[in-house]
Amino acid sequence: MRCPFCGNVDTQVKDSRPAEDHVAIRRRRFCPACGGRFTTYERVQLRDLVVIKTSGRREDFDRDKLERSIRIAMQKRPIEPERIDQMISGIVRRLESMGETDIPSKVIGEIVMEALHRIDTVAYVRFASVYKNFQDPDDFDKFVAELRPKPPAEE
Repeated sequence: MRCPFCGNVDTQVKDSRPAEDHVAIRRRRFCPACGGRFTTYERVQLRDLVVIKTSGRREDFDRDKLERSIRIAMQKRPIEPERIDQMISGIVRRLESMGETDIPSKVIGEIVMEALHRIDTVAYVRFASVYKNFQDPDDFDKFVAELRPKPPAEE
């Protein structure tokens, strides 16, 4: 593994342990050239996924991009980082087990929204505001109104 600090390709693994509920291996590494320490994660990848954007453009699925967008939505929310990691791993496993290598971005967005809705409503609304491209406050009002429980019908 190449050192991210100096580029040396001869780094050493100092510690390995299971991570993300045993779906990844966390490795602490050391670079003898510069003394830098860094962490890597090793995960099983069942198949190479390709995302079909709404414009028709195709790009390789990027787990890190998915993780960044979810972490932005979860920012300052009282959710443990391990729970977020488990959710992300679950989403990726679900995408990989769909049997398709080409996945529309709309499907990925819906799966992420479903997972966020189960964990944290505020993060769900944050993600939806970007995913659904809210343009003005009325868009928020309509979306949040759908989340509120309906009052019981009076007889």
